[in-house]
Amino acid sequence: MTTDVAIFPRQASVGAYEVDLLLAFLSIVCGSVGLLVAGLLIFFSVYYRRRPGDTATPPETPSSHALEWFWTLTPSAIFVVMFLWGAKVYLEAFRAPADAMPIFVVAKQWMWKFQHPEGQREINTLHVPVGQRVKLLLTSEDVIHSFFVPEFRVHMDVLPDRYTSVCFEPTEPGDYHLFCSQYCGTNHAGMIGTVTVMEPGDYADWLSQRAEGSLALEGRKVFLKYRCISCHSADENARAPVLEALAGRPVHLSDGSTVTADENYLRESILNPGAKVVAGYQAIMPTFRGQIGAEEINAVLAWLGSLERGQTPTRVEDYSPPATTPAITPEPKQP
Repeated sequence: MTTDVAIFPRQASVGAYEVDLLLAFLSIVCGSVGLLVAGLLIFFSVYYRRRPGDTATPPETPSSHALEWFWTLTPSAIFVVMFLWGAKVYLEAFRAPADAMPIFVVAKQWMWKFQHPEGQREINTLHVPVGQRVKLLLTSEDVIHSFFVPEFRVHMDVLPDRYTSVCFEPTEPGDYHLFCSQYCGTNHAGMIGTVTVMEPGDYADWLSQRAEGSLALEGRKVFLKYRCISCHSADENARAPVLEALAGRPVHLSDGSTVTADENYLRESILNPGAKVVAGYQAIMPTFRGQIGAEEINAVLAWLGSLERGQTPTRVEDYSPPATTPAITPEPKQP
């Protein structure tokens, strides 16, 4: 079986053209400077070499401040252009707009697991609509992996115990290869997948055929499963911070610092709750490391992102007990 390896994969995302343009600019500039330096080095070595029988001391070379300013300011200007252009491309790829569709990605030796906000789960295949900005939140269950889709010019390391993110907007329907570009073990070469880009109507049909309940709803179930409601009850008896409208909000800590309640902070608060204790509360929360899986954490984060004021579930003990029913007296047997 032969596999076609494209040296220049087709451009199938919004930012792919600018990435290629920046790469071409960097290659031309660096290659030209390298050839110029090598050429001048060879020319000066030959032209100014010491001739046979020449024992005179070479004359002192006069300095030129204009030349020194030129070779200092010109490269500096080129480097500034490279930096600003690269920063623009980077920010467009890694800063998601508010309307971006979030998808959780869990890497594991040796597979890719995807969780859609509507609740659909996929392994080694990701379905996305064309023309929609997609934000991937990536984490690993074991070692370092790397999410790489050449046609989208998307490349991001996937790390254990934290989230990384990357964005892309596909422009052409079709199937695109997904690779792990970080050596992750003996079956690293088999950790591949497919990103399937669909028309919006076809994508909506695909979602409706595989509806499993929203990821946020699954997160609510996980929240209740691990009895988080016992402390995070959002009432006068709460022994832990209120979680309503928490995602993305600044959080004041007991050590006087302030952090943003992003995905990494919320994940750390679940697995290592003593690392950052909220001001006004005691460090009484136990760790859930080894109990809760990466996919369950993703579901909880999706639920917290949708949790508004007054939507915290009611504690079980707050419900009234079931009404008692009178005992049924058996009728006497007829003689």
